Amino acid sequence: MDSIARAARQIVGGVDTHLELHHAAIVDRHGEILGTRSFATTRAGYRAMLAWMRGHGELMRVGVEQSGSFGAGLTRHLALAGIPVLEVTGPDPAMRRAKGKDDTLDAIAAAKAALSGQRVSVAKDRGGQVEALRVLRVTRTTAVKFRRATLQTLRNTIVAAPDEVRDQLRNLTPKRLLRTCAAWRPDRLAFRDPATATKIACKSLATRLLELDDEIAELNALIEPLVAELAPGLLALEGVGTHNAGELLVAAGDNPDRLTSEAGFAMLCGASPIPASSGKTQRHRLNRGGNRQANSALHMIVVCRIRTDQRTRDYVERRLAEGKSKREIMRCLKRYVARETYRALTQPTPAAPTPDINTSPSQKMT
Repeated sequence: MDSIARAARQIVGGVDTHLELHHAAIVDRHGEILGTRSFATTRAGYRAMLAWMRGHGELMRVGVEQSGSFGAGLTRHLALAGIPVLEVTGPDPAMRRAKGKDDTLDAIAAAKAALSGQRVSVAKDRGGQVEALRVLRVTRTTAVKFRRATLQTLRNTIVAAPDEVRDQLRNLTPKRLLRTCAAWRPDRLAFRDPATATKIACKSLATRLLELDDEIAELNALIEPLVAELAPGLLALEGVGTHNAGELLVAAGDNPDRLTSEAGFAMLCGASPIPASSGKTQRHRLNRGGNRQANSALHMIVVCRIRTDQRTRDYVERRLAEGKSKREIMRCLKRYVARETYRALTQPTPAAPTPDINTSPSQKMT
């Protein structure tokens, strides 16, 4: 095919991402495979991949698997080049059973998914402040987990410690306990003695806990003003704190406009009921999919509102009188909160009123 015809042809790319190599494929608008090739996961490799794809025609969009992990660098490079990027959510089970699996087949499947619009969603923009927030929050989350595990290990060590060590620590407050253990200067040459070894272990654990406390405090000092800058309207909502707001911001990404509706955002957060009707049986089931961290943030907002918001308490009492269980009421409230937070994320304002939960779920809420 000559260069003029090639330039006029519209093509769609697909990429199966890995740590060292990305496997790319190109299809035309009829689904015909035009080529496959592998590229290194470097900036030079990204440039070569883009040039190779554009050499086959007008590149309309690219489907990328794992655009938030192995494909993050490629996604940023394509976005800077003005190429729409679609996140390919997963393999087609029927096709995988029929044709098997390898990297080339996965790249072709990603290209065909991007062409058809099935199993794809608009990829998150990872070049803004929300991405910075995500990185800080992930680091803080791991620090909190390590602190919890370390504190539990310290408590277990004290429970099983020799009497002369346990008697010194058993009645201390948590803060005094950490300071006491961190101040110990056990003789390390006597580490074969159980009591001395226990003191060495307690000192090490207490020092680790104090360092983790400082690390968490430093990260909080960065996260709190960033969340306040990104979503003041979200923080103004009843029951929404810094960490819950940060989780919802990360779920929406730097381009919340990719979420076409509040129902789509509720589905993303796993807060929308799934139809499970058949014949004369009309029912919905619990949505166990979606972003579970965002779902947990919605849950904590609802818990806070039940404690502090009178309208929420009135709603709970009314639905209990109707025969609903507490779990069912919580699911309804999470759906309301998803609707409200979506509006705060897509149309941020300095403040937003609490929704009128006395209306039906089908009615719009302010």
